[in-house]
Amino acid sequence: MGEAAVPFASSADLAEKDETFDVLADGVYALTAEGDPNVGAIEGEDFVVCFEARATPLMAEKWLERLREHTDKPVRFLVLSHYHAVRTLGASAFGAENIIAHEQTRRLIAERGEADWASEAGRMPRLFTGAETIPGLTWPTLTFTDELVIELGGTRGRLVLRHCGRGHTAGDIVAWLPEQRILFAGDLVEARAALYTGDAFHQHWAGPTLTAVEALDAEILVGGRGDVAHGRDAVGAAVDQTRNFLHVLMREVDEAATHGGGLKDAYEAAHAALEPRYGDWPIFEHCLPFNVSRYWDERTGVDWPRVWTAERDREVWDELKG
Repeated sequence: MGEAAVPFASSADLAEKDETFDVLADGVYALTAEGDPNVGAIEGEDFVVCFEARATPLMAEKWLERLREHTDKPVRFLVLSHYHAVRTLGASAFGAENIIAHEQTRRLIAERGEADWASEAGRMPRLFTGAETIPGLTWPTLTFTDELVIELGGTRGRLVLRHCGRGHTAGDIVAWLPEQRILFAGDLVEARAALYTGDAFHQHWAGPTLTAVEALDAEILVGGRGDVAHGRDAVGAAVDQTRNFLHVLMREVDEAATHGGGLKDAYEAAHAALEPRYGDWPIFEHCLPFNVSRYWDERTGVDWPRVWTAERDREVWDELKG
């Protein structure tokens, strides 16, 4: 089958994924699902902090049903690692007192939230099961710039929300439990899952941002997608995988452009270089056209990512996969 026959993005990925509920420490939980977006939760003394919201309230409620088997404490804080629809639009299911995000995430929701919603629903329809339950865009009620600390109460320590720098988007944040050395990294790090970089800042991400993530010295890492990484070696491997993907993508696109190639030449070069290692990993084929398009823009001076619309998605897909 030639590439022209490849279904658009993840439109043909309609099979249900097996979900794995992990208890990472006392009162610290993660739900992974074969490369679907990961979610997590941290218990405070008399409340819960949830990390990520899923794409629809119906999908979020399925996660909450699993969580309620372990705790019935109310969700006081819902933390959104960034603005993408698959991470935010299920927020109403949590009944959270506070929805926390970076200040740039609020800006991005205002600027492109509606367009991103339509784009992602077209790319990944299975994740939007129950789309009719979405009440509208999710708006943070509390934003910050560098760091925000949530005291968990009792002997549970603290949860540190931190902006490590521009990366997957302009406003990514991580959730760090320093006492337990557990990190919820959002899409700044993936564990055996390919990267989506269509809204990224590649040089920052591969450089100072991942260096700041590494410096936390986590012993358990929950990435945006993929299995939980247990142990420093596995955490290091996930960070290295992420950094290597970015470096190879940038190198191949730069070389194609330097030798007079166009966008499709850059895509084909990046695909050939990345496919042997990453080709069988979740969302590789889905994301690469959008990744290459964004870095092509970035290297030619387009610092702020262009908005992805459903129409632009199809145009780029047809140009690079056709």
